[in-house]
Amino acid sequence: MLLGGITFGLSALALLFAPELFGQLLALPTSNELSWSLRMIAVTLVALTGNMLVTSRVGTDQAVLWAARVMLVGAFTLGVLTLLIPATFTWFTILYALVGFGFSFGYAVFLIQIARGK
Repeated sequence: MLLGGITFGLSALALLFAPELFGQLLALPTSNELSWSLRMIAVTLVALTGNMLVTSRVGTDQAVLWAARVMLVGAFTLGVLTLLIPATFTWFTILYALVGFGFSFGYAVFLIQIARGK
């Protein structure tokens, strides 16, 4: 959860301060509207980052389990939606999707290990 929070935090910073670059890396057409949308997503990611960091540090076992379930679905969906972007695939598109799938896989392994331990 801590690593996920850090990763989301870095994505939030990139989206907030360099939305045009982020859009270009995803092969999306540059526009003022897209830049503002990416900045708004960044603010949401800041909130998610904070929740992930707090949960990883001071959350109860139940809170961490629920957060892991939510993040498993969220990270997987991020990977799928990244691959469905209506633009040409770039190395960054594939990398960004793999990051989402990687975190989803990590949360799944964690939850399976916890379930087997009970």
